[in-house]
Amino acid sequence: MDLLSSVRALGASPGPDDRRQGLLRAVGVVLLLSAAGVDLLFAGLDGGPLWPQLVVLPIGLAAVLWPAARRPAWLTTAVRTAVPAVVSGAVTAAVVVSGREALDGPGEQAALLCLLLIAVRDCPMPWAALCGALDGAAMLALPYRQTAGESSVNPFGMLLLVGVVAGLGGYLRALDHRRRVAVTETQRAERLAMAADLHDFVAHHVTGILVQSQVAQLLATTDPERLAKILKDVEHSATEALASMRRTVGLMRETPEAGRTDRDATGDLAALTELVEGFVGPVGPKAALRRDSSVPDDLPHEVQAAAYRVVQEALTNVRRHAADATEVAVDLVHDGRALEVTVRDDGRGGTRLPTAARGGGFGLVGLTERVTALGGELRTGPRSDRRGWQVRAMLPTQKSS
Repeated sequence: MDLLSSVRALGASPGPDDRRQGLLRAVGVVLLLSAAGVDLLFAGLDGGPLWPQLVVLPIGLAAVLWPAARRPAWLTTAVRTAVPAVVSGAVTAAVVVSGREALDGPGEQAALLCLLLIAVRDCPMPWAALCGALDGAAMLALPYRQTAGESSVNPFGMLLLVGVVAGLGGYLRALDHRRRVAVTETQRAERLAMAADLHDFVAHHVTGILVQSQVAQLLATTDPERLAKILKDVEHSATEALASMRRTVGLMRETPEAGRTDRDATGDLAALTELVEGFVGPVGPKAALRRDSSVPDDLPHEVQAAAYRVVQEALTNVRRHAADATEVAVDLVHDGRALEVTVRDDGRGGTRLPTAARGGGFGLVGLTERVTALGGELRTGPRSDRRGWQVRAMLPTQKSS
C-alpha cells in the first residue's frame, strides 16, 4: 500500500481518472515531506539533537513512499510497518535513558499514523495486530522524548488519535474483504453462466451432430440419396455450435463480438420456431410448437430466455435419452400471471448414444436454478399416461406485490 492508498484511506474518494490519482499522490507526498522538513527545522531552532529525526524520518518516509512496483520481495507489509516502529521506539528509549530532551514533530507522527493504518488494513493476520500494536506504541511514546521520561501531553488524546486511526484501518480492511468476496462471487457467477451457455447451446448442437452422424452411417449403404440432406444439417449444427463457442469465448476476452446483447446469445420466444424446426431434421422425431394466442410478444426478456432454455434442454434430453421418440410437442400458454412451457415426448427411453454423450444431469440442475431464480417452478417426470416424458415450467411474468 503506497501513500496514495493512505490518502484514500483518510477520506479521499478514488476515481477512474488517472490525473486525479496522480494529483492525490503528489499532494500526499508534498504534505508528508513538508511535515518532515518541519521536524528538522524545529529541532535545529530548538538547539536539540538532530540524530533522532535523521534516524527515524528516512526509514519512516521510505516505508510509506517506496513505490509498490519497485519494492523488493523481502519488503513485505509487515516489515514496512514494524521496522520503523521498532526504530522509533528504540530512539525514544535512547533519548529517555540519556536524560536529554529531543523534539518529536508532525513528520514522524504522520509517518507512524500512516504505517498504523497500513498495518491494520493490509497486514495478514495475526501480523496486523502485532504491527499495529508496535506502531501505536511508538506513537504513544513520542511525547516522552521532550521531557526525558515524563510526558506533558494528555495521554488520552494521543490514545484516542491512535484508536481512531486503527479503527479506520479496521473499517477499510472490512470493506476490502467485502469487495474481494463480491469480486470472487461475481467471477464464480460468470464462470457458471458461461458453463451454462456452453452446455445449453453447444451440447444441443453437438448431440444433434452425433445422432445424425449415426444415421448417416446406416444410410451410407442403404439409402445414399438421403446423405446429402443429413450432411447439410450436420454442417448447420456444427456452424451453430462454433458460433455459440465463439460468443462464450468472446465474453471472456471482451471481444467486439461479445458486445452482442443477451437476447442474441440466449434466444427468445420468437427463436423457438427455428429451434423446434431445426430439431426435426431428416432423422429426428416429429416436433410441433403450439403457441397459444394468449402468449404476448412483450414478455420480460428474462422470462423469454428461460423459456427458450427450457425447450432447448428438453429437446436435447430427448435426443440423449429417448432416441426412440416419434413425436415431441412444445406448448406455450399464458394465464395473465405466468407463462407455462411444456415439452412432451412419447419416447420409452431407448437410446443408441454412447454413455459419454448422455450428459451427467447438470443441465436440469442449472435449468432448475434459472427457473427458481425467477420465482418459477420446474417439474420433470413421466407423463400422466405413461407414454413418455414431460418437462413443465411455470415462469411468473408479473412481480408479486
